Amino acid sequence: MAKDRDDELNKDEPGGEEFSLEEILAEFGGGSARKKRDKEDTVPFPIVPKRPAAQSAPPKGGGRVVAFPSGKDAEPVGKREAPQPKKDQPPVERQAAPKRPPEPEEPQEPEDDDDKVVDFPGDEGPAADNPIAEGLNRLVRKADDYAAHMFEEEGKEHEEEVRRAEAYIPGTDEEEEEEDRPRRERRPRRQPPPAPDLPAAELAKRYSKGLKSLGVRGTLVLLLFLPALYLSVDLLPYPELLTDQLRIWVLAAAQGLAMLLGLDVLIGGLARLFRLEFGMDTLLVFAAAATLADALTMTVLDSREGEMPYCAAIILGIALLLKGTARKRRGQRLACRTAASASQPYLVTLDEGKWNGRDTYAKWSGEPIGFGRQMQASDGAQRIFQRIVPLLLLASLLLSIVASIGRGAPERLLWCLSAMLTASASLSGALCFSLPWLTLCRRLSQSGAAIAGWDGVTATGGSGILLTDTDFFPPGCVALNGIKVFGDFPVDKVVSSTASLIKESGCGLDKIFHDLLRSQGCVYRRMSNFCCYEGGLSAVIRNQQVLVGSAAFMHLMEIPLPPGLNVKNAVFCAIDGELAGIFALNYTLHGTLEPSLNSLIRNRVTPVMATRDFNLIPAMLRQRFKLPVDKMEFPAAERRIELSDEDQEHSDILTAVLCREGVAPYSEAVVGAARLRRAVRISALLASLGAVAGLLLAFYLTFVGSYASLSAGNLLVFLIMWLVPTPLISGMVNKY
Repeated sequence: MAKDRDDELNKDEPGGEEFSLEEILAEFGGGSARKKRDKEDTVPFPIVPKRPAAQSAPPKGGGRVVAFPSGKDAEPVGKREAPQPKKDQPPVERQAAPKRPPEPEEPQEPEDDDDKVVDFPGDEGPAADNPIAEGLNRLVRKADDYAAHMFEEEGKEHEEEVRRAEAYIPGTDEEEEEEDRPRRERRPRRQPPPAPDLPAAELAKRYSKGLKSLGVRGTLVLLLFLPALYLSVDLLPYPELLTDQLRIWVLAAAQGLAMLLGLDVLIGGLARLFRLEFGMDTLLVFAAAATLADALTMTVLDSREGEMPYCAAIILGIALLLKGTARKRRGQRLACRTAASASQPYLVTLDEGKWNGRDTYAKWSGEPIGFGRQMQASDGAQRIFQRIVPLLLLASLLLSIVASIGRGAPERLLWCLSAMLTASASLSGALCFSLPWLTLCRRLSQSGAAIAGWDGVTATGGSGILLTDTDFFPPGCVALNGIKVFGDFPVDKVVSSTASLIKESGCGLDKIFHDLLRSQGCVYRRMSNFCCYEGGLSAVIRNQQVLVGSAAFMHLMEIPLPPGLNVKNAVFCAIDGELAGIFALNYTLHGTLEPSLNSLIRNRVTPVMATRDFNLIPAMLRQRFKLPVDKMEFPAAERRIELSDEDQEHSDILTAVLCREGVAPYSEAVVGAARLRRAVRISALLASLGAVAGLLLAFYLTFVGSYASLSAGNLLVFLIMWLVPTPLISGMVNKY
């Protein structure tokens, strides 16, 4: 191997000449910004051993890192020979090149192998041209960095502060992240109709007018149904004087009398036609007109072999329409009276996305704005019939023409119309809402709650309900057992400081401490830097730090408590780090709390504890009162304050109006409204299905001209069979 040129140049000099790294870089340049040099001044760069790939990353916290010149196609270290100088070239004395400003890169002319200088690669050498190697190196560096930091947090869970916090702070439920929270698409709610928002008391008087007459007329029409049934069904023998012609005239007269008795409800059904709000009462009006016309003309146009008209079915339909209207108005009057019984009622609304991204019920104080407007809106069954009745009317007309004129028998047109319209007019149309509505209103009025019409019923379906301090323990369920003052603190100072913080927090203990404040002749004190924590409160009163909270909060704040203290539920007060007083409390569970919570949980409504009383935590409710707290949710302290804030925004649609404290009327209104919604929708859908089935069956029998199969008795039995499910479903609304 050739000798190193540096040895030849410096062999005559004692000790040789040393060159610094800055001089070498100044001589040859760095990176791609190399400068053009003469062949005579070319000195090879010393070979630097290459670091292994695992150590390519510079060590953390090391010294200064110098970027080496980058090279291309560098040979492996150890196999590359240093270039040799030319024999006829005299040694050139090395001089430090003067520093010059960087020049633009110029293409290099190819030179001889002996005179070419190859820069060795830096950290990004061969991997820069190889993406696979570069990716592997990056992964190795990330793995090394993760391994160096993975145990930095080890042992922190054993620190004293963490262990004390876990022991004394109750566990809370956290909301899901916005991006991970499943979103449920909801249909836009139907806007309430533009009815006048009358006061509840005035509406109650309006619904009371004519209510008694409506019930009496319904009973009279129902009595008319009995002779009509006797004349329509050949179950009992008839007198010889009662011929078929006379029977038809008597049935027509009975139907005409029934229509006169129910004229107001029939006119209301006809008025829906002009408002384009069709209902089953609208269909009944057309069926009654077609049946009466058929009864008056059947002896002339089509005798039908002694068959009777469908007057009995029409009379029964009018009687049920009167009964259903009366029951609905009774329920509305009862709900309005209940809502007007309290001067400052509580309002229940279903707020969208209130807790954990889910619709949640909230109870708050305010004026029942919109209650009268919602009470006058159409009910759920009417809203379903508004979609199906126009189709039934149009289909009955077209199919009647097909079954009569299309078959070459135009004299059957009135019979076909009467049969199809009567079979389509469901007898349960007026009972789908009125039956369960009156039953539920009677129960809720005893609890002090009123549903705000069908719009309030549709504003149900939430998966959570916010419960505050007064819902768990209404006034009178928490009592003060005794007071003990420690140290040299005056009693008035301890009572005033504690009552001031309790009042500022807005928890359910405010009334107790307010009464205590008045009995001791004390006053509230001004404070600053008020803060709420898990288990307690803090503030500054007259430059003294005041802490008020539970025993666990005092332990967490390192306030020494008396040894052997055995007080389960109490309010502790500490001033400037010293225990000042203890207020013993006695919590009494109301008899309706546990069944109300169980009713909510059974109906899949999760109670959310939006409490501000630091003693009301899941552990206390489970250990002391055996409540199902595992089915309840307990937000963090700051979130509970937000959920129980009186000034928060609520929905514009009222669900119910409450006139009493406690969770019983609250839960009964929420659960009852949800059950009413399901019952009405199921009943209305079954009624619509029966109407469609009756229409198709009547069309087939009239098309083939089967008078006996489509007799008045058979059609009446068919309608009564589809009437049976409605009272059965309605009876389940009140069973909770």
